Amino acid sequence: MIILASASPRRRELLKRICDFEVRPSDCDEECDIKEPQALVRELSKRKAAAVSGDVVIAADTVVYHEGKILGKPRDAKDAALMLRSLSGKTHEVYTGVSVKKDGAVRTFSERSRVKFYDLEDALIDEYVASGEPLDKAGAYGIQGKGCLLVESIEGDFFNVMGLPVARLYRVLLEMGAI
Repeated sequence: MIILASASPRRRELLKRICDFEVRPSDCDEECDIKEPQALVRELSKRKAAAVSGDVVIAADTVVYHEGKILGKPRDAKDAALMLRSLSGKTHEVYTGVSVKKDGAVRTFSERSRVKFYDLEDALIDEYVASGEPLDKAGAYGIQGKGCLLVESIEGDFFNVMGLPVARLYRVLLEMGAI
């Protein structure tokens, strides 16, 4: 049985496209001093996979990287609005690290996508933040929801921006004999 070590509804939705699985969210420590986004998401996905038992465990972590800063989930609505204002009219990167654990072996990879935002009006930011949607998402937006109104263009894997690079994960699962 494949285990998804995440409570993310977006990851559940995406993983359903390629396999059957159970959800067992990881409760590992996510405090980390790593400042480089690709290394950070890889490390956190490894920790999450290690913290959950199962035949095959899939764990992931996603961050937004902008102007030398890692943007995780906002602390509150004010923090979400600040993040969105900082991303307005600019390009940022979204990194997702994924670890697959099977029979004691762990395979970890990361994916990067570049996202350009439109210039955002204060009213749109305020309305979006008031919807509550940005509060549980890295970088304070969800491209699959109302956050799609913010995005001018994407370079790379769209599903990576949602939090799980499905096509690459599928290939890793095949290579490991997990599906």
